Amino acid sequence: MPWNYRWDADKAVAYLYEYFLAPGFIGIIANDGEHVVGAMFGHRKTWWTGNQLFIDELFVDPALQGKGYGKELIAWSEEYCKKNKLEMITLMTNKLMPAYEFYYSNNFVKVEQYVFLFKQIE
Repeated sequence: MPWNYRWDADKAVAYLYEYFLAPGFIGIIANDGEHVVGAMFGHRKTWWTGNQLFIDELFVDPALQGKGYGKELIAWSEEYCKKNKLEMITLMTNKLMPAYEFYYSNNFVKVEQYVFLFKQIE
């Protein structure tokens, strides 16, 4: 479940289903060949500096974090952007959560006045 929080199944399904219904939805799952181990949910977004992929959620099973699944989801996101002429990836995260260091280590750039990260796609 997202953020390592303790979601009950009904709320988690409703929360993620809302993303699925959103215009411009983009989703990908990571699996180990048998089981879903993580996912990325986002949406295409028009912005004055160019079109972008906004990552709403990216999560990996806590027991499998550090095995490269999150990096694979980021790499897939970058490829999606290149193929679909999206110029950047944006997201927001809490700098006190472990995800902050994950994104920072994957070349996202920190904007000081906000915890708003982006990655330029060329």
